[in-house]
Amino acid sequence: MNKLSKMDFSKCIMAADQASSLPPSCYTSAAAIEEEITHIFRQSWIGVGRADVVASPGDYITLDVAEQQIILLRDKEGQLCAYANVCRHRGARLVDGQGECKGLRCPFHSWFYGLDGKLISAPHMEKAQGFDKADNGLIAYRAEERLGFVFVNLNPEAPSIDEYLGEFADIHAPWPIETLVSVRRLETVVDCNWKMFLEVFNEYYHLPFVHPDTVDSIYCAPDAVDQVTGAFTTQFGATQGTGALLENTQNSALPHMPNLSNQTANGARYTWVFPNMTFAANCDALWCYEAYPMGANKCKVIQTSCFPPETIALPEFKEKSAVYLDRLDAALAEDVPALVNQQRGMNCPDARAGRFQPDLEPNVAIFANWYAQQLG
Repeated sequence: MNKLSKMDFSKCIMAADQASSLPPSCYTSAAAIEEEITHIFRQSWIGVGRADVVASPGDYITLDVAEQQIILLRDKEGQLCAYANVCRHRGARLVDGQGECKGLRCPFHSWFYGLDGKLISAPHMEKAQGFDKADNGLIAYRAEERLGFVFVNLNPEAPSIDEYLGEFADIHAPWPIETLVSVRRLETVVDCNWKMFLEVFNEYYHLPFVHPDTVDSIYCAPDAVDQVTGAFTTQFGATQGTGALLENTQNSALPHMPNLSNQTANGARYTWVFPNMTFAANCDALWCYEAYPMGANKCKVIQTSCFPPETIALPEFKEKSAVYLDRLDAALAEDVPALVNQQRGMNCPDARAGRFQPDLEPNVAIFANWYAQQLG
């Protein structure tokens, strides 16, 4: 039985101008994390970042996310594959970190698996009566690539990725997102609930109070939130200069992405793909965040910064891109203390759900609605 089924989500499923936030216990209780892992992370398509983290056949990376251990790799044909990071013999972990391989060998008893997940060799197992290598391949999960992002699903019965994402590709068509190249991938731990981290990335309300001297003046009032089909929410807003740089470093701006319209060249689109991946498509760069629970009061966050290949080829790219990365670091350094403080407040026994500002927090309200429908 869902341990949160008795929680009142009725005010979360209203329109943003009437809705309230999720109940504070969704951010503070071990029961909430347990239900999220069972009913969201093990049932939904999970965004696990950019596909070029495994760019070539044999490339792999290990993903330890929401109590799940996954190996993401490309097989000999260049197809994405996702496997449980566990040997079929006696449960040893197969590999750590990331790298390149021709197959996966268990460090415990040397069982060896091909990039297709099939068991190739199992020393001395010919003496085990009825043992068949064909029945002992790696446990495989569904892995798909859309617009250069990777999505993994642990539930073989879940809807297809295209049904899940709905209009995702269409609404992001103005940006050449699929061709963007990752230049930095950073992993960190933040002392706040995973949802809280994604929420702050998707709302304008905090900008003048948390970022008054770094990025606030860049952002104009956002457009109305887009009405879309699919498990995501998105909002576009005009910017004064590029949102990918600090207020005082706009003279380091790199060229716009190719073929942007006048509108998209003068703003930023903030998108949250439920449950755990969000990104900002600016005129010149894109950055992406993934957030994963590490308990109620802590999350793992992965940040990826991306640029067009034409921009990366410029002689001044190394110097100027460093200024872009400084902007990300500076904004994050301001967000994290605010989030840690918010988490402390949420743990107050008398914390209550609060009303949304509908123009500045609609993405957060739409996520609360989606979350309530998954767990309500």
